Amino acid sequence: MFLSDGWKDYELIDCGSGEKLERWGRYLLQRPDPQVIWQTEREDERWRKPNARYRRSSRGGGDWEFFDLPKQWKISYTLGSGTHGGKALLALSEEERRLSFQLKPFAFKHTGLFPEQAANWEWFSERILRERERREKRGDGRELEVLNLFAYTGGATLAAAKAGARVTHVDAAKGMVLWAKENADCSGLKDAGIRWLVDDCRKFVEREIRRGKRYDGIIMDPPSYGRGPKGEIWKLEEAIYSLIALCAKLLDSRSDFFLLNSYTTGLQPAVMQYMLSLLLKRKLGGRAEADEIGLPVTRSGLSLPCGCRALWYRDAEGSP
Repeated sequence: MFLSDGWKDYELIDCGSGEKLERWGRYLLQRPDPQVIWQTEREDERWRKPNARYRRSSRGGGDWEFFDLPKQWKISYTLGSGTHGGKALLALSEEERRLSFQLKPFAFKHTGLFPEQAANWEWFSERILRERERREKRGDGRELEVLNLFAYTGGATLAAAKAGARVTHVDAAKGMVLWAKENADCSGLKDAGIRWLVDDCRKFVEREIRRGKRYDGIIMDPPSYGRGPKGEIWKLEEAIYSLIALCAKLLDSRSDFFLLNSYTTGLQPAVMQYMLSLLLKRKLGGRAEADEIGLPVTRSGLSLPCGCRALWYRDAEGSP
């Protein structure tokens, strides 16, 4: 399992009986999680005094119950704090590696951040820094360009920008893009040259292909189900293979990595690896790998699975 184990401002304290107890900075949140099917005693007293709790409804969806939680608060993450960074990241100062996020509870139990993604941030940030070093040694002045699709509130965008990439951030929801811009400002990246786009990801990729664009890295975190800005229906299992095939046309022999993340239960790591092997490894060489991603649980000492990620990368260097 690919663990995000470098957090200081986030902690998965305990989980059981369909719920998890988390610390987000100074605040405790109690939220449901479909992976938590085990029944365990809630011995930690903090279960009895969360700052907010999300209750599922028998009719679907649910609502927040607030006890003592601000409308918005901030937490930070320092790249290189976990086990998936490396020497290139640690050569930077803590300030150069620090990401900051504005959090707020909103519909569907979310806070605007998925902390398990920190391991992915470290992995591709290390690769970006190493590729920049290689280019400098070769006297290659080209900027390293990264495309972040379904980019949400910008965690991956900020990490790639901190590592020195020029990032194109694409999401169909205007509110998410505005939120991502707030996070960029908090992280000292207001002037990082990030390209912010509210657009349908597939249509954007198709236009980039027609324009002859290429990228050094692509990050993709698609939803299991959703609708585009004009009501287009998105189902991951039906759409993902053809979208990866389109994205492959934005990569060439100089490209460095592709990262696909999924929270869809039916899309197993081996299936994701198979797709990247067919569409990217056969075309570009390199390696394709996949695994679960997860978070350490403080109380049990075990790990909670939180989805899957698949990687294609140009060479063996930087393998997790």
